[in-house]
Formats: sequence, structure tokens, C-alpha cells
Amino acid sequence: MVNDIKKVVLAVVMALITAVSAQISFKIGPIPYTMQNFGVMLSGFLLGPYYGLLSMVLYLLLIALALPMAASGGGLGVLLGPTAGFLYGFTISSFLAGVFRKLIWKKGERKELLLLWISTLFASAPIYLLGFIVFYSFAINTQSLLSWSENATRMFGLSLTSPAMVVFAATVLLFIPQDFFVDHLLAVLVFRYVHRMLTERGMKVD
Repeated sequence: MVNDIKKVVLAVVMALITAVSAQISFKIGPIPYTMQNFGVMLSGFLLGPYYGLLSMVLYLLLIALALPMAASGGGLGVLLGPTAGFLYGFTISSFLAGVFRKLIWKKGERKELLLLWISTLFASAPIYLLGFIVFYSFAINTQSLLSWSENATRMFGLSLTSPAMVVFAATVLLFIPQDFFVDHLLAVLVFRYVHRMLTERGMKVD
């Protein structure tokens, strides 16, 4: 019971950390570059699948309550807008990060560290998939979003003709490098540090 209470408290903390990481951003259009994936991955690593998922559900609830927790602020409009798919993907991705951590992390060896980092490519897939699907559903009916997607892909030297591929490139491909090499790597390194610190104090990460 006490352990469950601690995990709920930690879930709230991770929801707040994700909110803070959302403010570390710069906009290149309707989809900003943020550090949110750091909070998503770290929540799963530290809390495990179910409490990691809970932390992201709490994060969405804070946004729904109109608290400025997302990069674009707060309120139901954020959760119903073109970038909402990314936010909903956070819940599944945190769950998967927790699953992978349980499967991979045993002794904290370098090989495990590398595998955990690689696993974030798979754990983050729901974020990109849902983000793309929702944004595309808006873009095919909103010329400004489609035009932004076309301009973004051209800016990075991509020449695509299919609207679906254009939106996929603009909402997924352009964000993966920063997420993987910055957010995800930082989440893995912070987890390793926190795990060692807790282990030294006789506390166990389930």
C-alpha cells in the first residue's frame, strides 16, 4: 500500500516533469520541437508500464483542466486539435517504455544501456503514429496545415508529391533524430543515474 502511494506520487511528479519539458521548445510551425519525449520515456523507465501510463493520463488531465501544461497551452482545444495525437500517444509509449525496461534492464551493464536506448525507437512509435494520423486528418481539410507540411519537407531537402508522405515526413521523420539523440538518450542516462542512486540507498525500482 505504501509503495503504491509512493508510485502515485511519483506519477504526479513525472506528469509535472513532462509538463516542464513541454515548455523547452521552439516552433517551426504548428508542431513544435519539445523535450516531452524525455518525460514520456523516463516515466516508463522509472515507474514501469502501468504507473508510467498513469503519469501520462494525469498529464492529459492537467491539460484538459486548462492548465498550460502542453507546448501550446492547455484546455480541451489542445486535446482536440491537430497535434492531439502526439499527446494521446504519450500514454501508450510510456507503457511500452516500462515494458522494455523490465525486459532489458537487469544489471545495468553497458549493453543493457544501449539496448534500452534502441528500444525507445519502438516505444515511441505510438506517439508518431497517432500524431501523424490525427494531424493528417486535419491537414487534408486545412490548406494551411498541408502547406506548412510541404514547406517543412522542402526546407529539409525532401521532394515528395503524395500528401500522406508529405505530412508523414513533416510530422514524423523531421522529429525522430532530435527525439532519439536528445530526449531518449537523456531519459536513458537519467534513469541509469536515478536507478544507481536508489540502489545505493537500498530502494528497488520494480
